[in-house]
Amino acid sequence: MQQKFAEAIKSYKKDVFRVEHDPSELEKLTQESLHFAEDALDNAYHYHFHKLPDASRAEIINMVNNYVLEALLPPIVEKLTRRQLVTERKLELLVHLLEDALGRLEEK
Repeated sequence: MQQKFAEAIKSYKKDVFRVEHDPSELEKLTQESLHFAEDALDNAYHYHFHKLPDASRAEIINMVNNYVLEALLPPIVEKLTRRQLVTERKLELLVHLLEDALGRLEEK
């Protein structure tokens, strides 16, 4: 029984390694994370002034907002979505491992 569990854990570790390092899997994760990041950035909030400020102040605020949305946020959002997708894949593999382990216990 211990050997069956050891084999299941070894298989799980191989699958996790494949998810994290296989080029084709990484390409899928990258495409999916870029899609989610693009969708999240399209839904970014825009600042609306309650009182109309002077033109120079409004221009500075809009410049900062545009810089953040176009330069700073995309790589951060992409990394966050990629990490989330990798974590979801690992969780799916862990659930599969648990189901496999419970199935092997039922066989006993």
